[in-house]
Parts: sequence; structure tokens; C-alpha cells
Amino acid sequence: MIRYADLAPRNWRLAAAALALAAAGPGVALARTTAPPLPAQQDRYALAGRVVHVADGDTFTLLAGGRRHRIRMASIDAPEVTKGSDRPGQSMAQASRKALAGLVAGKALRLECFERDQYGRDVCNVPLGDGRSANREQVAAGMAWANMEGRGRFMRDPQLPALEQQARRQRLGLWRDPRPERPWVWRYQCWKKQQC
Repeated sequence: MIRYADLAPRNWRLAAAALALAAAGPGVALARTTAPPLPAQQDRYALAGRVVHVADGDTFTLLAGGRRHRIRMASIDAPEVTKGSDRPGQSMAQASRKALAGLVAGKALRLECFERDQYGRDVCNVPLGDGRSANREQVAAGMAWANMEGRGRFMRDPQLPALEQQARRQRLGLWRDPRPERPWVWRYQCWKKQQC
């Protein structure tokens, strides 16, 4: 038996909610766990502001409404930059960062965002205002991969794999290297397992 006197005040609400759910019966709990997820477009949101820093080929900082937002570009993965002595960068990382800076640095943009990732970054498409997208431009120039990590679970733009294939055929950017290492493989092999 739960006695409120035995609980810390912050746990009272949790205990009350658990009792209410138990009293309502199993049908209520089942209804909550089987409800379909909301469609992805309902979760989308916009961020408008000015790009104040470019960290690498797929991450930058947007100043929006007086607040800094770390932006992770949706559906792409660029070569990793060096992040300390134990986390070396990949070849083409600086070229990819410079290419993205050329597209977005200092510009006022309105982003189409999907979610926040586990690092608190907003995951967004980056329209450039002239009909182009920075996400597509990075892949088309050979400065990033179409992100097929986890069998494409991060892919939101179905045009990106074809743009990547075109950049490969033309040997653009990172595709000048006959065997460039995918960033998601690099992060695991080099950074996690220390097998660079």
C-alpha cells in the first residue's frame, strides 16, 4: 500500500497518477499504448533567424528570437571534423565545412524542422530562399552523404540518394577518394573503438 506520508513531495503526483491509472482499469492503459502516432507533418516547426556559426558540413548555429539554436541538417551526414586529440577528423571535413559556410554563413534563413535530436540540436531542412536547399547542395557537391545510417531511418528527402549517386559518378568532393569512410562508420570505428 502506498502512503503519501512515506513519499517525498515530488513523488506525490507520480503516486497519485499511478493510483488513478490502476483504478481506471486495464482498458484505459491499453487505449493509451495502442493509439497511432501523430503524422510527421504535425510535428514539424519552423525556425527563422541568422546563421552565426558553421561547425562542420552538416551542423551550424542559428540565432533566432535572441536564442542560439544548434541545427543538425536533416537527411545528410558530412565528414567529421576533429573533436579533440582522441577524436580525429576525416579527410574532406574542412572542405565540407567551408562549402556549407559558403551557402549559409551570415544569412537570414527560415528552416523547416522535424525534431530535436539526443544532443538537443534541431533537425531541419535548410531552404536557401532561391528554390535550393543546403541539404541537397551539400550532397550534390560531394560534401556530404545521404544519411543511410540504420537502413535510412534518418532519410526524409527521397531525392538525396540520387544526388549522392550523381556526385559519385562525377567524382565530386569526397568521392575523389576511391573509398571514403561514411561518417557513421567513422564515429563507431575511430571514436568509439579507437581503431582509426
